[in-house]
Amino acid sequence: MQRVLVTGGAGFIGSHLCERLLNEENEVICLDNFFTGHKSNVAHLMENPYFELVRHDVTRPFFAEVDQIYNLACPASPVHYQYNPIKTIKTSVMGAINMLGLAKRVNAKILQASTSEVYGDPTIHPQPETYWGNVNPIGPRSCYDEGKRCSESLFINYYKQNNVRIKIIRIFNTFGPRMNTNDGRVVSNFIVQALNNKNITIYGKGKQTRSFQYVDDLINGMIRMMNTEDDFIGPVNIGNPKEFTMLELAEIIIKLTGSQSKIIHLPLPQDDPMQRKPNINLANQHLNNWLPKIELKDGLIKTIDYFKNIL
Repeated sequence: MQRVLVTGGAGFIGSHLCERLLNEENEVICLDNFFTGHKSNVAHLMENPYFELVRHDVTRPFFAEVDQIYNLACPASPVHYQYNPIKTIKTSVMGAINMLGLAKRVNAKILQASTSEVYGDPTIHPQPETYWGNVNPIGPRSCYDEGKRCSESLFINYYKQNNVRIKIIRIFNTFGPRMNTNDGRVVSNFIVQALNNKNITIYGKGKQTRSFQYVDDLINGMIRMMNTEDDFIGPVNIGNPKEFTMLELAEIIIKLTGSQSKIIHLPLPQDDPMQRKPNINLANQHLNNWLPKIELKDGLIKTIDYFKNIL
């Protein structure tokens, strides 16, 4: 049994991670300030004696004796991270500093949940981990992009200077149950609009592409990354390399929901990437032949069922 701290543990991804860690007979401390996380995401875990839920903001230090730390705390959708961009940067940077400091004190292994957004609007396709990215440092998305880039730098330097045992993963578009209905992400937007028979809004011509992975595949990759040898630190892309245009995604969701929704087009937001697709050779090589297993359609069916129940 490992004692594991999960920051952002009541969020969409964090709650799935907490659930999986408990199922593997670990003790879990779930830390969340409930800005985008919800108690309802982890309510079913509260009766487990090895689960502890703590309201805490990672911009302030936290003290606990733990073996592993998964640092997930940070709003991840544009609607939420642009609501208070200064707080978003603080969460990424101060949160990384505080969690790395904790890891240093108690000799814990720590994993940083970074993002494909560090690649910005990429000029290389698909994106390998060696690509440095094409990010606008003063654009509306920069509070998230640059915050995550800075956190990666902090992790690397804590490893080099203080021998902290670190892991870094770069998460590509992920979807599944427990996504927020109002988070502004394309999958949840389309599903909510389709279930309500409202117009599905596509920005630009809808030719921009994304690669969508189901949350269970991501959790498998995260845990495998944490359990790699200490000399393997990342960064590693965790995503599904199958690429879809926004129009294709909208049409699939309309079909799966049986919706009467029509597709309408709105202007493309500033700095919105035109392509996003991971090169996952490194993950396959180092994470016990990790590959995403759940097809887009199968994952969407589960996600649509979840949204049907909560709408």
